[in-house]
Amino acid sequence: MEDKIFGPLTFRQFIYIGGGLGASYIIWRILPIFLSAPIILCVGGLAAALAFFEFNGRPFILGLENAFFFVTRTKLYLWNNVPKKISADRAPAARKESGDVYVPTLSESRLHELAWSLDIKERIAAGVANDAERHVTRTPQDLVTPMRIAKQALVP
Repeated sequence: MEDKIFGPLTFRQFIYIGGGLGASYIIWRILPIFLSAPIILCVGGLAAALAFFEFNGRPFILGLENAFFFVTRTKLYLWNNVPKKISADRAPAARKESGDVYVPTLSESRLHELAWSLDIKERIAAGVANDAERHVTRTPQDLVTPMRIAKQALVP
C-alpha cells in the first residue's frame, strides 16, 4: 500500500498524471489542434490508465510490459497430438512369454531408466528383490555413474 503524498494521489500516480499533462501540453503547442486533439486524448488516456487502472489486481504498467515482450520476443509452440505407438514386438510379446510383469531392459528415456534402477536398488536394500534383480551385470557401456566413480569401476 503506497502512501498518499499529493492529495488523493500517490507519488507514482502523481508522476503518471503530471507526465501525461506535460506531454499533452507539448503536443498542443507543437501540432495544430486538428492533429493534436486525438494524440492528446490517447496520451491522456494512457496516463490515466497507468495511474488508476489495475488489470487482474496488478498495475497496468506490468500488463503493458508483458504485452510488449509478448509481441517482440520469439515464441515456442509445443504441442504434440500424435500418440506414441508401441511396437507389437515390445511390450505385449514380453508379457505373454514370461507370464510375469513386463520389466523393460532399455527405455526410451534415460531418466526413466535411472528411476527404474533406483527402485530396484531400494527393493534390494529393503530385502524384497528377487534373485534376478540382485544379480544384474553391468557392462562399461551401460554403466551409469559419475565419471570419477566410473573410471574407478572400470579399473580391474
